Amino acid sequence: MGFRLRPVGFDALPGWDEDDPTPLFPALARCREHILTVKPYRTGESGLSSDDLMPLLDAAALANPTSAAEARAFFEAECLPFLIEPDKSARGFVTAFYEPEVEVAAEPDPVFRFPFYRRPDDLVDLDDANRPAGLDCSYLFGRRTADGIAAYPDRRAIDQGCLEGRGLEIAWAKSKVDVFFAHVQGAARLRFPDGRLKRVTYAAKAGHPFTAIGKLLVERGEIPMAEISMQAIRAWLAAHPDEVDELLWQNRSYIFFREAEVEDTSLGPIAAAKVPLVAGRSLAVDRLIHGFGYPFFIHSESLTRLDEGKPFARLMLALETGTAIVGPARGDIFTGSGDDAGELAGAVRNAADFYILVPKQAASRFG
Repeated sequence: MGFRLRPVGFDALPGWDEDDPTPLFPALARCREHILTVKPYRTGESGLSSDDLMPLLDAAALANPTSAAEARAFFEAECLPFLIEPDKSARGFVTAFYEPEVEVAAEPDPVFRFPFYRRPDDLVDLDDANRPAGLDCSYLFGRRTADGIAAYPDRRAIDQGCLEGRGLEIAWAKSKVDVFFAHVQGAARLRFPDGRLKRVTYAAKAGHPFTAIGKLLVERGEIPMAEISMQAIRAWLAAHPDEVDELLWQNRSYIFFREAEVEDTSLGPIAAAKVPLVAGRSLAVDRLIHGFGYPFFIHSESLTRLDEGKPFARLMLALETGTAIVGPARGDIFTGSGDDAGELAGAVRNAADFYILVPKQAASRFG
């Protein structure tokens, strides 16, 4: 998908003068630490690399803004904004995601029956060197067998028990639907009966393509397009218990998790950028196009549910990605953890303008 970056001034960013980007500074510091101590982020089609980002991260490490105005002045001094203009669309599009909190038990019983699974030991990463000829190039995971690598069992096969007895269960939930939506979000907080919290985050997936069940419900005439949301999908599933499996199995994709402690309840799960998500300030982007750690200013006059009725206008960091996040001006806003965050996220489907803030030394390459 083609696009261009058109230089604009900060005065062209609607709502910029009212935004307070101070929450981004701790996240910028974590990105800097990851780049310096682990490895740089992958460079996407935009051509903006971690090396291009480092002057901004180094400057942020020395900054200590004490007000929203000082924080804005920092970015104005260090960056130039560019409007992202997709070739085939006049605007971008945002949705939102959150970290569900799910009631679980450490052992199964007649109530807690639906498992969260760890990554199986026969699941292997695929690339062009080991992908079987008959498996589509979109498959990034497969199954190691005695006869070679094959496609991994899909959601239906796993739901029907093909992984039982292998000790992969992290915990058991009451609801298959809760597990499914944790898969869609890619993470969850698990609350045990004694009040203990544990976090599960994405570890791998079975490899099959993702199918949006909301889109299927719209195509079948079950929910009007104008009314589709996570809440509407959950309500439909609750009203049609005999059809739950058939619908969920249309999404063959299946997610495996790793366990993590909840060390700071104010922060979200560890993102694809290997740093914690920050509620309201973290953005999932297409990682084939954009590098992690870059600031994006998102403006949507129709998205008012996240800012008490005001149009959404906020500086965010690209820290996450997702199967459904495809395109140069496509984003997913992290709203936080728990039911309230889920209520906020569930109905976000809005046109938006995307501006990327490019450190000045790299900005000269784009006009």
